Amino acid sequence: MNWNWKRSVMAAAMAVAAQGAAAAVPLPALGANPAEVSVSGLSAGGFMAVQLHVAYSATFKRGAGVVAGGPYYCAEGSVLNATGRCMTHASSIPVSTLVSTTNSWAASGAIDPVSNLSGSKVYLFSGTSDNTVKQPVMDDLKTYYQSFVPAANTVYKNNLGAGHAMVTDDFGGACATTASPYINNCGFDLAGEILQHLYGPLNARNNGTLGGSFTEFNQGEFSGGSGMAATGWLYTPAACAAGSGNSCRVHVVLHGCKQNYTDVGDQYVKKTGYNRWADTNNIVLVYPQTSTAATNSCWDWWGYGSVNYAKKSGPQMAAVKAMVDRVTGGGGGSALPAPTGVGTSGATSSSMVIGWTAVAGASGYNVYRGGSKVNASPVAGTSYTDTGLAPSTSYSWTVTGLTAANAEGAMSAAATGTTTGGSGGGTCFTASNYTHTVAGRAYALWGLTYAYGSGQSMGLWNIYVTTTLKQTGPNYYVIGSC
Repeated sequence: MNWNWKRSVMAAAMAVAAQGAAAAVPLPALGANPAEVSVSGLSAGGFMAVQLHVAYSATFKRGAGVVAGGPYYCAEGSVLNATGRCMTHASSIPVSTLVSTTNSWAASGAIDPVSNLSGSKVYLFSGTSDNTVKQPVMDDLKTYYQSFVPAANTVYKNNLGAGHAMVTDDFGGACATTASPYINNCGFDLAGEILQHLYGPLNARNNGTLGGSFTEFNQGEFSGGSGMAATGWLYTPAACAAGSGNSCRVHVVLHGCKQNYTDVGDQYVKKTGYNRWADTNNIVLVYPQTSTAATNSCWDWWGYGSVNYAKKSGPQMAAVKAMVDRVTGGGGGSALPAPTGVGTSGATSSSMVIGWTAVAGASGYNVYRGGSKVNASPVAGTSYTDTGLAPSTSYSWTVTGLTAANAEGAMSAAATGTTTGGSGGGTCFTASNYTHTVAGRAYALWGLTYAYGSGQSMGLWNIYVTTTLKQTGPNYYVIGSC
């Protein structure tokens, strides 16, 4: 293919995407009830639902629905673990280790206290014909949750002959198949079962014309990229449209790999069965979307975009949390929006400057590194110098605004940065992503390139993208300079 022609096509596509983002509206502040928030997802969305539920257990109080997912931090930052034990169960999943990691991270503040999970509910689903994420993986997820969620609060449906798909009672392919759009008609209303377990008895679903509205919203203000699309989708029941005084609930719905809006159109947003239950039960539905730049359009549940992918500071995690904060803010609440424009600069071997755009109404800010607050007192300005860092190390920071009463607002999307090498130096290699993989400094997966050791995403795997990698240890490389 002629590269100049290819670049012009890519530029045109980017222009179209930019126009779409500009046309999308801001996600509205609906004043929904922050105590009535839950999440569910399929496949990569199922793993992501577990991550959100566990890491942000103070937010997703109602619980999670997981379809073909696995235990929290199952991949432990390794794509080999992700595609092996966490999907095919080719080797055993170290559930007890993952439980210990969960407890450790909660103690350090990287995720919310695990005590929050004891009051939530979990609905698990695994089809007997699912050979993509096999049932033993879901069995291990049930075992994992037993350490945190009462058995009476957990339902595990594992006796339906479904393939790897979201299951409905009236739309999709044959029940046992595994094929795009990964929505199967099995005569079983899975969305309804999930919502009724999480929220208790509900009004009958609306099988006719929906009374609410679909909104394509600007997702970029929350994600800043990070493998997420420029826009997401929102379904708002009519009773929740103008601010509900905390009478409306919120449920986040996460698609699987190859299931975002670009891949399958509006089928996951409109055909999976959630909206008709939401319509008659005042449940606001948020449908975040990955971009096709994400590996296989998947959510990050093994670290393709950030080493902190499963923590509160993970870029995609913080973005979805900020969306929930937005729809639960406004009419019934007073939460500040998430700071935007968060970035890093001025790296030294032991410090980094974090900067952001001022938030209207904020009297100060808190800065978090890896999910733990680093400032002793509120930051008055819009920058903070974080010190005491290790050389040649990548970190991730997020920022929240504070009201005059020191009430914390929504958390920003994460910004990452790598400290310099200091006197110890390190060796830098500047080459194409293709050359890095041939030299054994990086590996390629589904058309993208990742640094060995750190797992940092380097972009497309080809001879045209050039990256500087710094070796900071045996077979350990970070994106940076010497």
